[in-house]
Amino acid sequence: MPAQGAYNGQAYSPVGDKGRYVLPPAFRKAVKESSDGSKTLCLAVHDKYDCLIGFGLSRIDELHAQLEKEEERAIRLGDSDFDPDERAQQLFGFEQVPFDDSGRFVMPEHLKELGMVEDGLYFHGAGKFFFVWNPEELSRMGPAFRGAQASCRTQMAKAKAKGAKA
Repeated sequence: MPAQGAYNGQAYSPVGDKGRYVLPPAFRKAVKESSDGSKTLCLAVHDKYDCLIGFGLSRIDELHAQLEKEEERAIRLGDSDFDPDERAQQLFGFEQVPFDDSGRFVMPEHLKELGMVEDGLYFHGAGKFFFVWNPEELSRMGPAFRGAQASCRTQMAKAKAKGAKA
């Protein structure tokens, strides 16, 4: 299992043959380690931004603990609006997606729609998980995302240059 903060770095993956995407090597390694060697990527819709998040299977235990903690807090504070079933479906609504040794995976259609996925994916580490952005959606974000936006442009230019050489 990767250490806390294991998902870091940035990468861009254009859509490949047969509509597959590639989980970049650094993220692939961390996901595999987090999943006890299993090549299983967990993908979910971000609850605030128009993007997806990714993580490995070890995060499931953390999500159970988070739900329990949130429920205990709601009881302690007398928060009658807290709905544990609603929160559970938010936390555990992720899809387990297999990837091959090269990191290739097929994006489930409903996640393509919800994440506004098109011709490529920008991966950006965020500690316990990583963001998976449609670059156009990321470009619409505010100034708090300017570092990610600049990195995305750079990563896309590198991928384009590499593709031109091939």
